Amino acid sequence: MKRFIGFIKKEFYHIFRDKRSLFILFGMPIAQIMLFGFAITNEINNVDIAILNNSKDATTEEIINKLNSSSYFSIKEFIQNENEIEAIFKKGHVKAVLNFEADFSKKLSTKNNANVQIITDATDPNTANTISNYVSAILQNYTQTINKNVTITYQIIPKTRMVYNQELKSVFMFVPGVMTIILMLVSAMMTSISITREKELGTMEILLVSPLKPFQVIVGKVVPYIFLSIVNAIIIIILSIFVFNMPVQGSLFLLGIESILFIITSLSLGILISTVSVTQQTAMMISLMGLMLPVILLSGFIFPITSMPLPLQIISNIIPAKWFIIIVKGIMLKGVGFTFIWKETLILVGMTLFFIVLSTKKYKIRLE
Repeated sequence: MKRFIGFIKKEFYHIFRDKRSLFILFGMPIAQIMLFGFAITNEINNVDIAILNNSKDATTEEIINKLNSSSYFSIKEFIQNENEIEAIFKKGHVKAVLNFEADFSKKLSTKNNANVQIITDATDPNTANTISNYVSAILQNYTQTINKNVTITYQIIPKTRMVYNQELKSVFMFVPGVMTIILMLVSAMMTSISITREKELGTMEILLVSPLKPFQVIVGKVVPYIFLSIVNAIIIIILSIFVFNMPVQGSLFLLGIESILFIITSLSLGILISTVSVTQQTAMMISLMGLMLPVILLSGFIFPITSMPLPLQIISNIIPAKWFIIIVKGIMLKGVGFTFIWKETLILVGMTLFFIVLSTKKYKIRLE
């Protein structure tokens, strides 16, 4: 046992002497969480728009002022005719044009309706759709204001209440996903590189003929990265809470246990990658290309899984990150307990055991 503990200490010393490994372990997670949290967002702020006001009456001016006073839009330019719309879009100066029809106020008072055409630059479909929804919401709010003293015989008034994310902050969606990506990539990549480095340098055989058993060598290699990944998880959670005001409605203890389970799952996957890799470069490529794209595309981090074709929905079930994201969102945003996430937890446990068993068999074949 003393030899095993000494081997683990040696691995810690080796990691701390390697400045590049320390940068990857602690620098990359902090940089990624900050970039995703601040730079990537579904929200819009101060989007430049143009106005084509064919009416130029008090009502249209009031609506324009209402749009301009919001934090969502900034009126970049007033154009004079429809021929200028295409030109202004091609310049890339604005993301939307609002076209008020002629006699807007008169039609609103006599016919009880008037038209506003919302023309958006759909080269970015998500942004275009968001702009359209925001403008429609402002126009609807204005309509309700001017009709507050008008009684309509029959009316259906939808009242929307957003639960778990009332302000629709996109950071609440990105933080669990980024946490998953970081723990998956760092854990799997660093473990696979650590073991393949020994193979590449020819020192793995020396370790395996030492008094330590092969299983102890592998575990000794993995234990430091479990500890360091736990530190990463703590840093990410602290940044999420104190920098991005991410709520943790559920148990921090349960979140920690589930994070450790996912870390072990990722590390066991890294061991499996190391069994099929001879060089560090191969292990790095498999870790980055084989894990990053599936984690981002098929885990539900950015794109809803239910919107994907059925074959991709089926394939997503073998992505560990999918189940961990469900767990993290459930604990942090919904405040659920273990009774609501036991199935996802059981799936991660099963994947971990599968990776470990498969890796052990691979190592036996390789070490004969």
